Amino acid sequence: MRSRKLFQIIILLIGCTMGSALSYSQRLEVTLPEDPATVIAVVGNSNVLLGDLLPQVDARIAEVEEKSGQKIPAEQLGTARLSLVRGLLGKTIQTKMMRESFLLEQVGIENADKREEADATLSGRARQMFHEAELPELKKQYGTENLRELDGMLRKKGSSLLARQRDFVDQMLGHLYLRGNVNRKPEVSLSEIIAEYDAEKELYFRAERARWEQLTVLNSKFPNEQAARAAIQEMGREAVFGGSMQAVARARSQEAFASKGGVHDWTSRGSLASEPLDDQIFTLPLNKISGVIQDQFGFHIIRVLEREGAGYTPRSEVQDELRSKIRERKIEDSQRIALDRMREKIPVWTLFPDDIPGSKPLPVSLTRRNVSANR
Repeated sequence: MRSRKLFQIIILLIGCTMGSALSYSQRLEVTLPEDPATVIAVVGNSNVLLGDLLPQVDARIAEVEEKSGQKIPAEQLGTARLSLVRGLLGKTIQTKMMRESFLLEQVGIENADKREEADATLSGRARQMFHEAELPELKKQYGTENLRELDGMLRKKGSSLLARQRDFVDQMLGHLYLRGNVNRKPEVSLSEIIAEYDAEKELYFRAERARWEQLTVLNSKFPNEQAARAAIQEMGREAVFGGSMQAVARARSQEAFASKGGVHDWTSRGSLASEPLDDQIFTLPLNKISGVIQDQFGFHIIRVLEREGAGYTPRSEVQDELRSKIRERKIEDSQRIALDRMREKIPVWTLFPDDIPGSKPLPVSLTRRNVSANR
């Protein structure tokens, strides 16, 4: 029972990393290669080796085992590692596709020498940025200036300095691709805002609402109802003749807003637990101190400060919200188009083609290459 629960925890944890639409039973149909030097994906001109991902996978499993205090049974360990590899591979492929797309934009369809030259130049700049920006942060995070010691710490977490640098370079070039192809500050016209407001107008319907001041005594604070009523009447006289309900509320009221002078901000009709209070708040004349109002909790005196009828929030009040919403949607659309265009330009072969839309099965002849061929 405990091992089954642990396995369920593992699957739950790794499920969020899976980009595949496959069912759990379908994912079990394939197995993970044993050789870390196995090529498990080719993205344009870049290879992904199983060994590139295994350290992160094993570190993640070790972390879960340590937190749970249990070891994953051998017959379940393979499935967990497979699922984690596939989840990480999907993210790795997308990052490398963006890198390849950026390089392709720089050199077009020129020969391989030109591409390698551009790759070396741009990767060199990215590596320099890694040493100037990322490495100091890593040293600070792990509390060491010694690179050998830092590398050892990273390896315990399934990474290394070389792996972090490689990932940084890929992500930096991928970021440059998106920056050049995604408009991060799209214009939003007034007509678009009007159309958005009209299409979703019901979202901006607002029930009748009011703001008010309140004095309260609770039955639970007094020996009997007569004592509670006497207390609220005394508070009411003090508010009328002293001229400040808020001062009386801060000093003597027994409800949740007493410290704020008994002031209740905009509240919709029908949302209060007390029906007598709700009724009086929406019927009393404005700025007039009420009489004593009794409900199941105790006694109250109120003064309504503002009241608005039911209706739609004016477009002018939500215009900035609508503009931001439309802008975010345009950015998402622009990014989706850029990624779709990227998938059309960059061929992908993978050991798990069902996980990546538009990819092809990895030929058997490519599944074993020397590690140096990937560098």
